[in-house]
Amino acid sequence: MLEAEAAEEKCQPVEYIYCSGDPDSLDAILLPEQNAVIVDGTAPHVIEPTLPGVAHHYLNLGQAYDQKGLQPVKEELSELFSKYKACYPRAYRCLSAAGDIAFDCRSLLLTDSLSEKLDRRARGIAARHFRRESGSSGKVEQRFLTALTCQGRVARWETVSALCRQVYELEDSYGLGNSLLSSLLTAATAAGHDGVACMDPMTPDRIAHLLFPGLGLGFVTSTPELPYPGKVHRRIRVDAAVDQELLRRVRPRLRFARKVATALTEEAIASLAQAKAFHDRLEALYNPHVDFGFVEEKASALEKALGL
Repeated sequence: MLEAEAAEEKCQPVEYIYCSGDPDSLDAILLPEQNAVIVDGTAPHVIEPTLPGVAHHYLNLGQAYDQKGLQPVKEELSELFSKYKACYPRAYRCLSAAGDIAFDCRSLLLTDSLSEKLDRRARGIAARHFRRESGSSGKVEQRFLTALTCQGRVARWETVSALCRQVYELEDSYGLGNSLLSSLLTAATAAGHDGVACMDPMTPDRIAHLLFPGLGLGFVTSTPELPYPGKVHRRIRVDAAVDQELLRRVRPRLRFARKVATALTEEAIASLAQAKAFHDRLEALYNPHVDFGFVEEKASALEKALGL
C-alpha cells in the first residue's frame, strides 16, 4: 500500500497484515503514530465501522469499476465466484479434522509431570528476563505469525528477527508448548512488560509464539513442518520433556495420526490453491475494467489526510 511506503520513508513504524488466502498480498496496514489502520473490509472478512464518519471511514474503491464494461463478462464472473467460494468449505472441513487429530495427540502426551516440568522451566526464564518495570500490568496484543495458505505453511519469521535480539526456540513436535508460553506471558505482563501473543492458526485459543519487542526477546515454536531458520539464543526441547516410556507406547498411534493429519492438511492446501487460481482468473477479468488512476488519487488523498 502506498500509505505504508510513505510512512516508511519518514522512518515511521508500519505493521503489515498479510492475507492468508494470498500470502503475497496485504489485508491491512497499521500505522501506530497516526493511530490509524487501513483494512480491506470486503468478504470474507467484512468489517463494518462502529462510528462511521467519526472515527471510522469508508473508502469505496468500487467506484473505480467500469460497470458497463463488466457487463459482457457478467456470467463468467458469476460462475467463477461460485467456484471460488466452494473451495473454502472443503478446506475448512479438512483443517478441522486435522485439528481434532492434533488435539488427540496432545491429550495422549500431556501429563501432570510434563506440565510441572514446563512450568518450572517457565519460572526460571521469567526470573531471568522479566524484572518488574512498573506497578501496572503489561498489555497483550494478539497476532498470527504463521498461517496455512495456498502456498502451504507460511511463517513471517522476518518479524521475529526485526523485533527480537534474543530468541528462544521451542522444539515442539506435538503442540505441547502452549502451557509454557502462557506461563511466560502471565509472568511478563505481571511485571509490566507488553507482549505480542502469536496464536496457533489451527487452534487460535493456543499460543504458538511470543514476542516482547520492548525487551528484544522472542519465543518461537519450531516444528518438523515449519522449523525456525534463524539464530537462536537457547533451545527448549519440549519433546525431550515428554515421558519417554509413554511416548514409546503411543508412538505407533502418533505416527498414524501424523500421517492422516498430513494428508488432510495437504488436501486443504490443494483446495486453497484452487481458490487462489479462481481468484486470479477473477482479477484478470476485472483489471481491464478498473480505473487505477482513480485508485491512486484516493490513495494520495488518504496520505495527506494521515499527514504522510
